[in-house]
Parts: sequence; structure tokens; C-alpha cells
Amino acid sequence: MRPATRISLRTFSRAILPPTRSRSIHATASQAANVASVLGTGPPPEPPTPAARNINERIERRRKQADLLKQAKEIRSSKDGKSTTVRRRFWKDVSVKEVDGSLQIHLDARPLRHPQTKEIIQLPLSKPNLAFALALEWDTVASAEQATKQHLIPLTSLVCRAIDIERDDAVESPGKTKIRDDITTNVLRYLDTDSLLCWAPPAGEYDFRNQAGESLRDVQKRTTDEIVSFMTTHVWPGVTLQPVLDGDAIMPKKQAEGVREVVQGWVSGLTAWEIAGLERAVLAGKSLIAAARFITEWSEGPVSKPNLSGDGHFGVEEAAKTVSLEVDWQASQWGEVEDTHDVNNEDVRRQLGSVVLLVSGTGKRET
Repeated sequence: MRPATRISLRTFSRAILPPTRSRSIHATASQAANVASVLGTGPPPEPPTPAARNINERIERRRKQADLLKQAKEIRSSKDGKSTTVRRRFWKDVSVKEVDGSLQIHLDARPLRHPQTKEIIQLPLSKPNLAFALALEWDTVASAEQATKQHLIPLTSLVCRAIDIERDDAVESPGKTKIRDDITTNVLRYLDTDSLLCWAPPAGEYDFRNQAGESLRDVQKRTTDEIVSFMTTHVWPGVTLQPVLDGDAIMPKKQAEGVREVVQGWVSGLTAWEIAGLERAVLAGKSLIAAARFITEWSEGPVSKPNLSGDGHFGVEEAAKTVSLEVDWQASQWGEVEDTHDVNNEDVRRQLGSVVLLVSGTGKRET
């Protein structure tokens, strides 16, 4: 006989009675969400303005960074057991002396020599400014180790470049390419991509304009016309220079036939000091035309044609603004990048200033 099945009372009640919903009971009163803050109503606050910065703060910051790097370098050198002899310079005074019809820079009693040929560096008597600038450069050298780095003695490197060209011109070596020929070939490459002959497209309705209402193209054309007119009138007569990039073109076009030959002949006829200065100016401004205009303004040689246009000197500041025209235009519209645009501006002026010292002299003809 099977036993009777037993069902618990709880299971029976769940099977018969319908389920009931549970409801939580709170003792606090309900409050509506406040989506708007009580404070801060009204118009938004003004954007934060940068604090006024003194130019000396950046200089002081860079000086501290340089000191920290110097200390770290000294600590590493002391750990490696390196000698500190090269850190101290072996001279106290720097002077300029006239010896055998030339100007020489003396470190105490030792004449300054070419770093490669070991020959005494002799400057023409017509270049006293170059000699004193060279002496000042060596007076600021703190150690013999710095004297071995060309970027710390840029004027000395430029002078040695001119001396090398002058010595190479005096040596008859058939079949060997001279330094002058290499420089001529290199600078002529900039004629097809000259920064003065690369113009922006015509300005649109919303393009930026200066206070005079000129667009970038208008300023480029006005600046280029002044320099090109001077060069084609007084230096390269009969030559016509056309823009290499105009409008929306992306590939530069070459100049007309015969233009390159005229410019090449002029470059080849420069003196050693002038062609070394031309090379430095071309590399600094990426413009052969502006560099040639700069050389004719400051040279003491036969290519000198200063102030013939009557518009004032084409000095370092004017040349730097000419070759940096597009960069300055963009910076005036969008602002400068710290430690980039300002460093480039000073570097261009430094290099052009060294060219003035190299090619000018007391033999410069006055108008």
C-alpha cells in the first residue's frame, strides 16, 4: 500500500494564492532633482588670460637649464674618470695684431691657426671688423674642448671656408673639381626653387589680409619686384626672372634659356670671400636672388653696388624679413611657436650678420 503524499502548507499557499508585489517603505520625503545649479547662473565667465611674462624669465629659465646640463655632464665625466684638462682654455687674452701686411688673431702669444691645415689665419688689412669679431668669438670660448666644435665657432668656420677657396684657386690641378665649381653648382639649384619666386595663390574672400588690405601674394609680389628689378637692372642686365611657383602649381618651372648661364657666370667671378658669403647667405635664406642682392650691397669688391636704388640699405634686418616673409605672415595670423620661430629668426640674422663681416671692409666703395 503506497503512503500518502504530503504537501507543505507553504508550497500549498504559493500554488493557490497569486503572487503579491513587495513595496519598500521609506521614512524620508521624496524630493525632485534640481538640474540647475543655484550658484553660477548668468553668462559664462571670461576665458583665463595668460599672465604677463617678462622676456628675462625665459632667458633665466634657459640659463638654469644650461647650468643643470653642465653639472650633469661634469658628474658623468667625473664618474668615467675623464681628464679635465680640455675643459680649461690655455689662453688668457685674445688680441688682433698686424703682422706681415695682414691681420692675425693671437691667443696670448700664439697666432690662431686653421684647424685642418694648421696654417696661420691671415685676414686682409681691409677687414678689421672681421678680425675683431673673430677675436671676440675666441674670447668667449670657455675651453679648448669648445674650440673643437664648429657650431660654437661659426665665424671661424666661415673664415676658414673662404681661405680654403682662396688657396684652392691658387693651385693648378687639371682634372680636379675646384671648391668654387662645387659651390656654384649647389647655389644654382636654388634658382629653380627660390623662396622669392614661390608665390601663394590669389587670395580668396576669407583669406587673411594685413592692415593695408594686402594678401600674402600681394606682399610677396611687391617685395620680389623690388629686388628682381634691382638685380636685372644693375647686376644681371637683360635677364628676365619669372616666378617658379605661381597659383596652384605644385611643380616648379625652370627659368628661360640663358638665365642660368648669366647667373652662373656672375657667381663664378666672385672673389673667395664673396662666394663663401654667398654660400652662407643662400643656405640661410633658401634664396639665391636675395643672397646675391645682399652680397652686392655689402661687398667691398667690384660687384659692390650699394644703395643704387635710393631706397635705403638692404641690411640684415631687411634681408631676414625678405627670406622669412611667408613664415612671418603665418606667425602673425596663427601666432609663434616658442623656441622655434624666435630661434629661427635670430639664427637667420646671425648668419646674415656673419656674411656682412666676411664680405665688407674698409675698401668698400661709397656712393
